[in-house]
Amino acid sequence: MLVQQEIETQLQQSLEPLFLEVTNESHMHSVPPNSETHFRVVAVAEQFEGQRKVARHQRIYHLLASQLEGPVHALALHLYTPAEWQSREASARPSPDCMGGSQADKENN
Repeated sequence: MLVQQEIETQLQQSLEPLFLEVTNESHMHSVPPNSETHFRVVAVAEQFEGQRKVARHQRIYHLLASQLEGPVHALALHLYTPAEWQSREASARPSPDCMGGSQADKENN
């Protein structure tokens, strides 16, 4: 199973989100082609009600612990309650461009 599918399945089963979007953004970073290391997660779930942003993030990190120990290097998390999502007009900010470079680029400069 692909890493992206693992993430989607785990979050669907655990959160029962009203909206879930998992995007592989590895191509935006200095990694080999077809990598699955950098992901953007947008999730809207009633389970986030009453939780601060840090608690929401901690929950996702806990749910995806096995992926974070292995192939996943970075997660961009956008986690909302249904009311927050509605007030944002059902949109989340896009991820910024990668500001880093590969270690090889740094060694050659």
